[in-house]
Amino acid sequence: MKNSKSYPPGCLVSEEAVIDGTASIGPACIIYGNGIQICAGARLDAGCVVGEGVTIGRDTWIRAGSVVLRSIPANAIAEGNPAQVIGYQNIEGNKDKPVGVRLIDLHALADSPRPSKLTLGVGAVEIYLMRSITDSRGSLTVGEVPSELPFSPNRFFIVHGVPSIELRGEHAHKRCEQFLLCIHGSCRVMVDDGASRCEAILDKPDVGIYMPAMIWGTQYRYSSDAVLLVFASEAYDPGDYIRTYDEFVQAVVR
Repeated sequence: MKNSKSYPPGCLVSEEAVIDGTASIGPACIIYGNGIQICAGARLDAGCVVGEGVTIGRDTWIRAGSVVLRSIPANAIAEGNPAQVIGYQNIEGNKDKPVGVRLIDLHALADSPRPSKLTLGVGAVEIYLMRSITDSRGSLTVGEVPSELPFSPNRFFIVHGVPSIELRGEHAHKRCEQFLLCIHGSCRVMVDDGASRCEAILDKPDVGIYMPAMIWGTQYRYSSDAVLLVFASEAYDPGDYIRTYDEFVQAVVR
């Protein structure tokens, strides 16, 4: 389908680019090449360049002057050359006045009793403050199953060596629950229940995030030394994954 929409001054847009009518394109943008798709609600500020084969996800904000050479997921905020995800938009924002997602300050919880857990206002997602013991020999983090963890794990996996530009997650599970601990370094964890969204920086091995089923989760901005330990309630099942945000939204609003 040819793209015949009119655009602001200075734009160069390929006829083959598929651009949703609700997307906002700023002046002097170059959107040129085969296989480009810009989804509903996306915003490209002035002077952005979008390369061949790139998909800009729904409600994504690309900041001015960015050069987008790889696809950007739904709800993300991206900038730079090459563009990379630097954050996510709050559901309460809009394309005219984007608002960054709510960031939970986990360090403000340092003096809270342990073990304990706190809700985040995103579905049944919870922060778990694990017991931590420190003496001259070093530090120990401990959690007993099932009394101090949200479920008895059937599987675990460890994510490490992730380049800072890469995203992990970007899916939801129909049945599987997960518990995330960053045991070295740091990473950001964004959680979304379809109605609200927030994120936290995991950078202490005694603070974990519980993600129940039907929560959209993304982990990104990994430090070079990050090691993320994830416990899962179920064995691996490819049929348990919801891999597109549109499918997730349709599932949670039923």
